[in-house]
Amino acid sequence: MMPPDADAKADAARSADARYTLADIPPNVLVHLTELAKARGIACERWFAGLGLDVGQLTDPALRVSYRQASMVIRRALKALDEPALGLQVGCNETVGSFGLLGLAMMTSRTFGDAMRVGIEHHRVCGSLLDVTFEAIDERDVALAAWPRLRDPELLPFLCEELFASSFAVARGLVGPSFTVRRLELAYPAPAYHEDYAAFFGCELRFGADHNRAVIDTRWLSHPLASHNPLTATQALLLCRQQLANAGAHGDELVTSVEHLLRNRLREHPRLPDVARTLNLSERSLRRRLADRGCVFREIHDRVRAERALDLLQRGPLSVAEIGSELGFSDPREFRRAFKRWTGMPPQAARHAVA
Repeated sequence: MMPPDADAKADAARSADARYTLADIPPNVLVHLTELAKARGIACERWFAGLGLDVGQLTDPALRVSYRQASMVIRRALKALDEPALGLQVGCNETVGSFGLLGLAMMTSRTFGDAMRVGIEHHRVCGSLLDVTFEAIDERDVALAAWPRLRDPELLPFLCEELFASSFAVARGLVGPSFTVRRLELAYPAPAYHEDYAAFFGCELRFGADHNRAVIDTRWLSHPLASHNPLTATQALLLCRQQLANAGAHGDELVTSVEHLLRNRLREHPRLPDVARTLNLSERSLRRRLADRGCVFREIHDRVRAERALDLLQRGPLSVAEIGSELGFSDPREFRRAFKRWTGMPPQAARHAVA
């Protein structure tokens, strides 16, 4: 814990950075924290007080939060749950399916190395609060390296625990239980519960290091993935790239408005003229203004529907026909064809893949 004056200076420095209040982070980590609270019978509504958020909004796939909002919720969760190794707890419960479109792109990659690079390149899609990169150390070792987006020493252990534990859990989900990490290096002192790190990762630990990184034997990079599907991998990767491109335009009033209208009216199967009319624009003006932002209406519509379909397939209870109806398809066969066009695989295959 930093002394009060250092803590105040760090908070002032974060507040001066425009990224502190930029709402561009999917709330995945917050979802996991609230689910953990519900499982333990702990009320979490007050975690969101004064942040312009409420727990009910977390189910909205369009929601993006700022680092300020996410970090405040995490601080309150750490206090309420009184779980020192909370980051490990959250991370180890995540799966490939937790990553949505990115998880689908990773699991259908050709090799583990390909999946690792896809995950790192598109890590912002799944709501990471750290920036990550791929490092080639030498002929024997590579690493998943992470560093804080904003200086926040108090939260760094939680953020690293969540990132590396979820990455390790996902790697084992892709490769199998034989997957190992050679070494975990962390740029903060060993916490009192460091034995939990050893028990979970089962590798050499180096606290107080110069880096935050998980070092991996290069032999794992060529490990083939049984779930490889080149068409699905290409389609899912395209959707991930569209998400990232959209994140870059996040905050643009027009794009945000179009997405919001589509998500709220998917059952009505809204067309471009319908959306343009609701926004008091001509069809031609809406098409042109989206093009000025590097966007195409059909691509936005397809991505929103694909995201919603994958979310409903992962949850499980609805049939394929019911999911199609939720997305505005009256004919289940039409939905199956559209879903295969979006992702490269039929809905049932995707349901089994993310299960």
